[in-house]
Amino acid sequence: MIVLFALLLVVAALTGHTWVNASRWLRRPTDRPDEVGEPVAVLLPLRDEAARVAGCLRALLAQRGVPGLRVVILDDGSTDGTADVVRAVAGDDPRVTLLTGVAPPPGWLGKPHACWQLATRADPAATALVFVDADVVLAPHAVAAAVTELRAARATLLSPYPRIVVTTAADRLVQPLLQWLWLTFLPLRAMERSPRPSLAAAGGQFLVLDRAGYTAAGGHAAVADKILEDVELARAVKRAGGRIALADGSRLATCRMYDDWRQLRDGYSKSLWASFGHPGAGAAVVALLLLLYTAPPLVTVAALVAGAPGVAAAGLAGYLLGVAGRVLTARATGGRWWPDALAHPVSVVVLGWLTSRSYHLRKQRRLTWRGRPVS
Repeated sequence: MIVLFALLLVVAALTGHTWVNASRWLRRPTDRPDEVGEPVAVLLPLRDEAARVAGCLRALLAQRGVPGLRVVILDDGSTDGTADVVRAVAGDDPRVTLLTGVAPPPGWLGKPHACWQLATRADPAATALVFVDADVVLAPHAVAAAVTELRAARATLLSPYPRIVVTTAADRLVQPLLQWLWLTFLPLRAMERSPRPSLAAAGGQFLVLDRAGYTAAGGHAAVADKILEDVELARAVKRAGGRIALADGSRLATCRMYDDWRQLRDGYSKSLWASFGHPGAGAAVVALLLLLYTAPPLVTVAALVAGAPGVAAAGLAGYLLGVAGRVLTARATGGRWWPDALAHPVSVVVLGWLTSRSYHLRKQRRLTWRGRPVS
């Protein structure tokens, strides 16, 4: 019983931390930004994105409040006609430049190399760089709002996290954990103020950088071999003396990351090992999450069967506190909570399985993404 109450207190503290982050420290870019008074380059890396790029590109070309906007697109060895779709959508728009990428040299992974090619080919006059993935659709004011927030935060790197679009059962189980994990476990205020590179987070789907700070940090060349190039870029910025910030980008952008369970499974498997580092650390984190968020409902059921109502009540309280953390996260980031949050213990189990699979495939050197090895 003492152990159960200790777990209850820990879950309560973590959910309280989620509330503090969401209500006090999470940045929320304005819906009505002023016109941006600096040239901005939007950089779009593409590899086999023919089915997605049209919506993304149309949204980029519809941006308002950025008179100096330029869109630079890199076709990174696509075999599905991605470049043809780009040409059809962009037409003769002078703001768009389409580049043909070269294969990554030894020591480089595909995504960092594509981003580096874009950054080095962008208009030298651009003082802000905006990296966007093909699965992201921006609101008309998104670029202006994000650049405005970058300057207001006096940051080198701003990560406005998009609203993740969920449609399948797998989406609803796994995808909300992205925002929940950093809102629950990452002290946002301390992350902004601390110079420690280890205290960093970022999402590469939509990333805004001061160009001078990006260059000083070494750009994507500094994270050439990193599967989590977005987080590692944030750390490189801190090592160079820059500041980073996270923001709720749910009113600025939507992102449909994966089309089906197989894509989601493989997408998470390719990178979860890098999130935790050493396998022992990964095992410890997964064990802790299972203990905190999956054990309480199991204890509740067992206690009810055994006729121990006090223990059952404590277990139920632990379960509901975990659910409350998911509800707070969803409300803060534009996600859905009903009835998805009720399955939070199952979500944690699936995350544990995906993490185990990630380490297993990495050990066997079988991790690939878009036809390229990632480890």
